[in-house]
Amino acid sequence: MGKRVILMLEISISPVSNQSLNITLNEQNCTIKIYLLSTGLFFDLAKDNEPIVTGVICQNLNLLVRKSYTGFIGDLVFLDTQGVDDPVYTGLGERFLLMYLEPEDLIH
Repeated sequence: MGKRVILMLEISISPVSNQSLNITLNEQNCTIKIYLLSTGLFFDLAKDNEPIVTGVICQNLNLLVRKSYTGFIGDLVFLDTQGVDDPVYTGLGERFLLMYLEPEDLIH
């Protein structure tokens, strides 16, 4: 049995506490919001201006969508490039990367 290669797409984010970006992922028009609250860093995702997930806490290697019934193709995850810490905004885009996973990258 051959090795399975996972190809993830890095999404460009900045080390700021509140940001919003529009991006096309797998032919889906997406709006991503990352924002800081007193309890941590949070994530919202909308597709074609319809909410997919809102208020998801950002954690290292924890899938952000996780629900196929939302109609979103694929998933997103934060990756700590220097360890296993949950992301903090000052390291976004450098230490903490936001990655898009294609459906075939996800273990079912």
